[in-house]
Parts: sequence; C-alpha cells; structure tokens
Amino acid sequence: MPRALLFPLLLSLSPALAYAEDATPLGSRRELFVDRLLIDQMNGATLELHHPEEAGVALPFDQMWEGRFSAYITVIHNDEAKKYQMYYRGNAGFKDGTSGEVTCYAESADGKTWTKPKLGLHEINGSKDNNVMLANLPPYTHNFAPFIDKRPGVPKEQRYKALAGLGGKSGGLCAFVSADGLHWQKMQEAAVITKGAFDSQNVSFWSEAEQCYVAYFRVFTAGVIDEKNWKPKGVRWVSRATSKDFIQWTDAVQMTSNQPLADHIYVSQTNPYFNAPHLYISTAARYIPGKAVLDDAQKKELAADTKAYPALIKDCSEAVLMTSRAGTTAYNRSFMEGLVRPGQDFRNWTSRSNYPACGVVQTGPAEMSLYVERHYGQSTALLQRLTLRVDGFASLHAGYAGGEMTTRPLTFTGKALHLNLSTGASGSVAVEIQDAAGKPLPSFTLEDCQALSCDSIDRVIGWKAGSDVSALAGKPLRLRWVLRDADVFSFRFE
Repeated sequence: MPRALLFPLLLSLSPALAYAEDATPLGSRRELFVDRLLIDQMNGATLELHHPEEAGVALPFDQMWEGRFSAYITVIHNDEAKKYQMYYRGNAGFKDGTSGEVTCYAESADGKTWTKPKLGLHEINGSKDNNVMLANLPPYTHNFAPFIDKRPGVPKEQRYKALAGLGGKSGGLCAFVSADGLHWQKMQEAAVITKGAFDSQNVSFWSEAEQCYVAYFRVFTAGVIDEKNWKPKGVRWVSRATSKDFIQWTDAVQMTSNQPLADHIYVSQTNPYFNAPHLYISTAARYIPGKAVLDDAQKKELAADTKAYPALIKDCSEAVLMTSRAGTTAYNRSFMEGLVRPGQDFRNWTSRSNYPACGVVQTGPAEMSLYVERHYGQSTALLQRLTLRVDGFASLHAGYAGGEMTTRPLTFTGKALHLNLSTGASGSVAVEIQDAAGKPLPSFTLEDCQALSCDSIDRVIGWKAGSDVSALAGKPLRLRWVLRDADVFSFRFE
C-alpha cells in the first residue's frame, strides 16, 4: 500500500487500538459500585452510600474481665468449621499495654447469636470458667488481631496467624501462629514490623489476589516525633506492607487518598471483601477529637462513667467507608459522609464509640453483617450487629427522573451478565453493550434490552436474542447503564 494511503488508515485505527490497550480486564470477577474505576460518564445517575440497619446486640461486654474498654474486635467466618469466631480485647480500666488487658473469644453458629465459651485456659479471679484466650501477655493482649490463613499449602500448625504489639519497648508488631485459633505462640521473639505507631488495631491477611500477606497498621501522617514521650504529629492514618512468609516484610508505605488527609482514621479494618477478594473494604473509624456535643442533662446522666473516663464527653466518632484494590497503595474515599452514624442514643455521641470490628461476613443468602462498638468507656459497653444486603455498601443510583452511566472500556469472560439490583415498581434497569468507541452493538442495543424491574441479589439480564454474551468475551467493550428509580449494587460476567 502506498505510504500516502497507509498514514490516514493508521490514524483512523489508532482510537480503537488505544481503547483496546486501555480496556480493564474484568474476567469473571464481581465489581461493586464503591469507586469510579470503571466509570467514564454519568448523566442523572450517582454513586450512593447505603447505611446498615441495626440488628440487635451481638455481645454485651458485661464480664469483669471485659469491661468498659473492650475493643479492637475481629470477626471471622470459618467456613470450613461452619462457625463464626470473634476475638476482642478485655480491659476493665487498666493502663494500655499492661497485664490487666486480656484477649477474649466468642463464637456463633450464624453470626447473629454469640456465646462466650468457658475455655478453661486462664484463671481470672480464682476461676478458669471464662472466655479469656490470652492473658499475662502484655502488650500483645492490647490489640491482638487474628485471621485464618488461606494460603495454599500453609502448615496446619500455622493455619491461624495474628499481629499484635505496640511501639516503644515492645519494638512493634510481633507475628503469632496457631493451629486452632485458641493456643498461640510467637513465630519469633523479635517484632516483624517496627516502623509505625501501632497503638490501634493493626490488621493483616493472606491476599488471594496479590499472592502475599498484607498488613495495614497505624501511623501518623507527619510521624512520631518523640516516641518515648509520645508526641505524634499530623493525623492518625494508615501504612501498608507485604510479606511472602509473614516474617520478612517490605518497608512500610503510607497509603494515599483521593481526599485530603485531614481527618483521623483510628482503625482502618481493611480486609478483602468475601464476595470480591480483589476489592479491599475498610469499615474505618473516623475519630473527631475535641468535638463535644452532649448537653448538660446528658452529661449529668453520664457522670459516673465520665468520672471513670474523663475523656468520655470530649470527643465523638463514627464509621466511614474506604476502599482499596489489591496491589495498590491508595484508598478511595468516594463517600466522605458517615457509614454508621452515632444515631439517636446519646451514649454513642461519646469518645471512641461506634468503632467497627474488623470483618464483614455473610450471615444469610442476601444478608451480610458488620459489628460496631457502642457505649465505649461506659458500664453499658456492648457490640452491636448491623446488616446490609450482600454487596450493598453502595450503588449506582438513579431516581424517578432516570439517569445513565457509561463505563470505560473493559473485557470479560463468561456467558451472561449477572446483576445485584433493586428497583421500584415503576423503576427499571437496562444495559446496552457498545464497542470500545461507544457504538451500540447489533442485538445488544438499548432497544433490544429486556429491562429488569425487580429486587434480586442475582439476576441475569438479557436482550431480544437472549442472555448469551459469550461471543463478546475478550473484546474491548463499554456498558451503558440506563436506570430509573433503581440501584445496581454489583455486576459480574459468568
């Protein structure tokens, strides 16, 4: 072909080639509408945060070894044993990092009703009839945070792992292992992560998506200037490190954010989401020091608790949603408002109340649960269960007037497009499949689509020719979503 004709041809092909190169490979993974990774344009549609509903008391901290400062809770769904496990700090008023702190254990068959088994492991007040799992092990009982290690080939004696510890004399976070989740030992005496503040719940897990261990832990944005006299600078925030063996860790990398680092994130509670493990969900605690909101009558009612904990009425806090993706060092904060608000109970408008547990778990075919500390620092301290629909942290939303969203180019594998959606009786969701340049594909146009009006965790969408999209697998495409009085929580090709 003459060069004069070849050059215009290349120019005409270059946009399509660029789209193909930029296409996000979804494979068959599930995507939630918690960030804007796949979103190109929105018109009349928005991303909307959904607030969980209260579902009763999961656990009262009413034993003498638990007390008003029970905190730093981890909830695990042990699918092999078909039970839920909970770990938390018991502290009735002892100084942080001292022998008065213990690590307690609870379990449940359904994630809703919890029991405190009599473990018989440690004597408390003359009796071993208690649920204390670790005792006389300061400072590790301050913030012991376990997980089940699902790494292929992990030795059975290391099936459970945990990080725990403080800075200063303890040197940082130490690594622990266990065969049963109740009897623990250190992997080595020396701390495995040493650069951080650590006076918090520091979480770790085996990442299926990254094929390594990942840890998220407390730092201050401007560092700790004087650790001995505890003079941190900046706001409480999060750093991350990775490891292949849980002993040797990479240097800590401070997480970035698409929002200014202006508020205190006290605990990040970052974990892979059970329904989409490439997506890390953080039901984090936002701490607001110095914001006192109680009136005189409320302060009077809390007088006894305030005497035991003077800071009780000086601050407030709430849970927020942050997300991250496997292999990245950035938090997405599409939703700056509170995920779990203090609510109408004034006892939750107090210092360090409303901190979430680490772990969002499925507790029904269409339900997942998260757990939040309430009444922190008070004689009525408890853990509350809250629920959302599966995948229901946030949604692509449009009201009665309607709206639409078009994705960036993507590729997929699979035969059908599955949606988790909810519409009103007058509402609907339709999907048009376009080529990478935005041109509707024959048989997959908006007019061909059989719009859905329903509320379903898993519904396949189709077109006049059917729901089979396997002929399009592997090709760079865009999805145009058209909604009316509807929410789409997630989608997946499979």
